[in-house]
Amino acid sequence: MLKKGLFRKPKNELEYKEVEQVISQPCIPDDVCISCPECKNTLFVSEVKENSHVCPVCGRHFKISARERLHMILDEDSFEELYSDLISFNRIDFPGYDDKLETAMQDSGESESVICAQGTIGGFNTAIFAMDSKFMMGSMGTVVGEKVTRLFEYATQKKLPVIGYTLSGGARMQEGILSLMQMAKTSGAVKRHSDAGNLYVVVLTDPTTGGVSASFAMEGDIILAEPKALVGFAGPRVIEQTIRQKLPQGFQRSEFLLEKGFVDAIVERKDQRDYLKNILALHSKEVLL
Repeated sequence: MLKKGLFRKPKNELEYKEVEQVISQPCIPDDVCISCPECKNTLFVSEVKENSHVCPVCGRHFKISARERLHMILDEDSFEELYSDLISFNRIDFPGYDDKLETAMQDSGESESVICAQGTIGGFNTAIFAMDSKFMMGSMGTVVGEKVTRLFEYATQKKLPVIGYTLSGGARMQEGILSLMQMAKTSGAVKRHSDAGNLYVVVLTDPTTGGVSASFAMEGDIILAEPKALVGFAGPRVIEQTIRQKLPQGFQRSEFLLEKGFVDAIVERKDQRDYLKNILALHSKEVLL
């Protein structure tokens, strides 16, 4: 008669001790330490946060949420969110889009991939927006275009400068041509804001691509960028497959764009608040006491 466990490998005392040693090794929770994808060093999360979410070893800029970025740049207690009631919906009945929107809201904790606000930087009033990678990779749909357009119209009316933090994978295909139309819509609002004599400063973060890079991301009076940020319309792999040529080292990175004149300066995250404060001071008609 066959017995249960007849073909099971007999327990070996030496193997048992080895397994026991592996199990007894300490396990570090993900919320305590992270691994830098660039230098491969293991870092304490608290250390990275204290360093403006930048690797203290190699200087890699980790992605942060739009809300974290705004609170990092604006003066304390000056943040006032605008247009938070605008929420995307499935305008063209694209299959699965409702589920994607719901997942994006849960993952990011936001209602859209851009947050618009007004506040002060070093005491200078400004309108500001920041895009969030956790909401469908910062893709631009009709609500994103509407919020950015409204912010520029508000800034034009109030004679305020606009600071824009861009991060996007491009136009949102689930909204079809309505998404692509936001390129012209936002560009028109930027032009009217500029014609009224107002300042627009863009900070390009990793990645800024697609329809956003082809519209309001590259239309600033002053264009700044974070180190090694990917900026371009199509990604480098798509370009290489199209032209069947190897691209130069660092192609489409912010350092490459600075060399070619598309970016005015590369500013590390820890220096951005003071840098923007100085720009606003130079262009402001306000007199701070």
